[in-house]
Amino acid sequence: MTLRGGAFVLRGREARKLDWRDPYHLALAMSWPRFVISLLTIDLSLNFIFALLYLAQPGSVANAHPGSLSDAFFFSLETLATVGYGVMAPATLYGHIVATVEIFAGMTFMTIMTGLVFVRFSRPRARIVYAGNAVVGHFNGQRTLMIRIGNGRAHAMAETKAQLSALINEWTTEGQFFRRIYDLRLSRAHIPVFPLTWTLMHPIDAESPLYNYDAENFSKFVSRLFLSIEARDPMLSAHVYDGKDYAPEEILFGQRYADAVAIDDQGRTIADLSRIGWTENENAPEETD
Repeated sequence: MTLRGGAFVLRGREARKLDWRDPYHLALAMSWPRFVISLLTIDLSLNFIFALLYLAQPGSVANAHPGSLSDAFFFSLETLATVGYGVMAPATLYGHIVATVEIFAGMTFMTIMTGLVFVRFSRPRARIVYAGNAVVGHFNGQRTLMIRIGNGRAHAMAETKAQLSALINEWTTEGQFFRRIYDLRLSRAHIPVFPLTWTLMHPIDAESPLYNYDAENFSKFVSRLFLSIEARDPMLSAHVYDGKDYAPEEILFGQRYADAVAIDDQGRTIADLSRIGWTENENAPEETD
């Protein structure tokens, strides 16, 4: 099985991605294209099976051409959907029994599919815009790891929390290699209102797990950075979650984020989310209006 966290990929053996014993989780976990294709495949397969059952006894469907698979299939389609145009109808006891079973199957199928579609549509999602690169530069004289995010909603998010972690390669005194996840302390890990942008900062001081790593050896020891965001969407009255990971090559040293927020002529604060990931040399002069 393949586990994905952003661009981060883990492959595990003996771990099932498609567990038919848990169809509810399977239906919610798959992508929308796969869900629609699966829905159509199941629907058409049921109709085809019942069409074969109608053909098993000739004359079970009135006004159907003898041996016509297409007539039996479309009659099955109408019966499963409980439409019933009236042109074809069960003509024998066997036909009535098969049609009755198919009607119950159709009602059950439509009920389950309606519930799954509703859950997929109603599931709250965060619209967080992430900078494509994390940067390591100086902030107030302190070497700092920074990641900038933006609120992609047209309204402010509330009670937003962030957690940043690093997956670091280590070797024991016996020479055994292993990976350990360290939490990276943020200067501010919670904001009550998240209207536009937010730059997360981790001071790389003596207490930081990244203290001894510079641009040259960073990729050797740090495998990944993981960022998780939790916020409350007041429009949905629900908590939303999102996350992103950064590979070592996506972390830029000696850089800072270019300004993405400006004040217009009417004094309004404008955030340009297209600039959320723009960086510049930390020694470059600040832009002035």
